[in-house]
Amino acid sequence: MSSSPPTVGPGQRELTVGIGAGGLATSDMVLNIGPQHPATHGVLRLRVVLDGERIVTAEPIVGYMHRGAEKLFEVRDYRQIILLANRHDWLSAFANELGVVLGVEKMLGMEVPVRAVWARTLLAELNRVLNHLMFLGSYPLELGAITPIFYSFREREELQAVMEEASGGRMHYMFNRVGGLKEDLPAGWLGRVEQAISAIRRRMPDLQNMLVGNEILAARTDGVGVLSRELIHAFGVSGPIARASGVDVDLRRDAPYLAYAELFAPGGPGRVVTRREGDCLARLHVLLEQTHVSLDLAQACVERMRSLPQGPINVRLPKVLKVPEGHLYTATENPLGFNGYYLVSRGEKTPWRLKLRSASFNNVAVLSQVLPGQLIADMVAILGSMFFVVGDVDK
Repeated sequence: MSSSPPTVGPGQRELTVGIGAGGLATSDMVLNIGPQHPATHGVLRLRVVLDGERIVTAEPIVGYMHRGAEKLFEVRDYRQIILLANRHDWLSAFANELGVVLGVEKMLGMEVPVRAVWARTLLAELNRVLNHLMFLGSYPLELGAITPIFYSFREREELQAVMEEASGGRMHYMFNRVGGLKEDLPAGWLGRVEQAISAIRRRMPDLQNMLVGNEILAARTDGVGVLSRELIHAFGVSGPIARASGVDVDLRRDAPYLAYAELFAPGGPGRVVTRREGDCLARLHVLLEQTHVSLDLAQACVERMRSLPQGPINVRLPKVLKVPEGHLYTATENPLGFNGYYLVSRGEKTPWRLKLRSASFNNVAVLSQVLPGQLIADMVAILGSMFFVVGDVDK
């Protein structure tokens, strides 16, 4: 016989008491993790039911950071939207901007200058490295290892300096514009980017040696939180998490945009990193190897831009920019996975509808299937390995 659990608020807990085999009293504990917890990149709540140390059910409860971004898009013109679009995933600001401008340019039938195409590709890959370095430092921190985050932030500062020099921003770059970039790149900037890439490549082994082969980290992550290919497809999980389970999909190669068709062509520096294990350790290794690939792509972009003749970096726009009537879905490979914008225009200077499909939402939703059966001690390891930003979940 058991009693129905009463409704509880965040931080409270309840017991479901019953009679188990042999007449022993048993109980399930309903525990609220959050809505504030050090293992989350933002404010997330997990409602878990425990049978002893084992998780029986887990329910991610989202919405604590909901800012209504999609409705705000609808009352701003296409220049102003960029200001909001780069904020939902604050670790991937430049990549967030791309989906908006690429969609608008396609609906306008606009051809962007070649220098802008390659500059965007370069900045997108530098932003990808910044994103991955954050997780490579913060994930071990969530498992109790403090040192790696100091090394990852050292490398991040190398790139932050060149990103800030070009755009004027450290997190929210607002450097994309419909038709290209806000302004031309500073004189000598490509050389400083090349120096930053070289410095990071030279020092990455310091960080890598703390993660690869680490017995404590392996004990916490090897074989833990295995995500099957079936769950990947059922929940629309994408990005490095999906590729760590053997799902060989990357929009940069499979539906190329910007200059990725050339970079991922046979013989090019682009390649898709995959693993088969699908556990926490595989997800970390994919992220680590992808960082090296993005550095290779960034270096190739620098070399290509050096060979390009001087020319415009953007297209001159009318004072009032109106997008022709129609609709279009534009997807890009953000650092955390698929990022899509569904734009519906009625020929006005503001979108009638701009729907955002963010990567983190799907990556968090699948926790309801991954966490049951796991030990409560492994919950933080699994949660952190999903590599999400809560603002990207809530929008």
